[in-house]
Amino acid sequence: MSRLRRLVLLRHGETVGQSSIRFHGKTDVALSDEGLAHAHAARLALRQEVFDRVVASPLRRAWMSAMIVTAGARVELESGFREVDFGRWEGLTAEEIRARDPAPYEQWQAKEPDFAYPGGEIRAHFKVRVLEGLTRIEQSPSSRVLVVAHKGVIRVIAEQLLGASMDDARPELGESVTIARALDGGYCLVR
Repeated sequence: MSRLRRLVLLRHGETVGQSSIRFHGKTDVALSDEGLAHAHAARLALRQEVFDRVVASPLRRAWMSAMIVTAGARVELESGFREVDFGRWEGLTAEEIRARDPAPYEQWQAKEPDFAYPGGEIRAHFKVRVLEGLTRIEQSPSSRVLVVAHKGVIRVIAEQLLGASMDDARPELGESVTIARALDGGYCLVR
């Protein structure tokens, strides 16, 4: 059985590429000034947490956020936690995607598991990749882990552990989701 008892999933802050409105999956954009402020606010919000392991996506918006939140503690990069490759939709807004590719946009919005981003990743492959990263964490001796990653990654992990869908808006930039091991051995969302 996994020793994991507490998992804090933190979404990186805003980027110079405006991740608040644009889809930057594999594109390696840096944190903006607002994103740096998000990371500092997350550091304050998580100041009472103690982690024995910090893991981040290898994309700079995530590992930079992790470095700020942990005040420079050792951050392990997990390639499985890269955001989905949006293909030709990289850098576009939802409105731009809908206008350029209305039929694929509708398939995407229907959350079809076998959906493939045009020129990018298949949703099911993305999920497998993320869950392989989660398995590596669960198989480690760590019990209190901080993961700093992307919205899609966090949603896959949370939904897997909780067995339920998350609100589409969550997590927002700089927001964390905390999951803890319950007495019955399953996981629950910490409010």
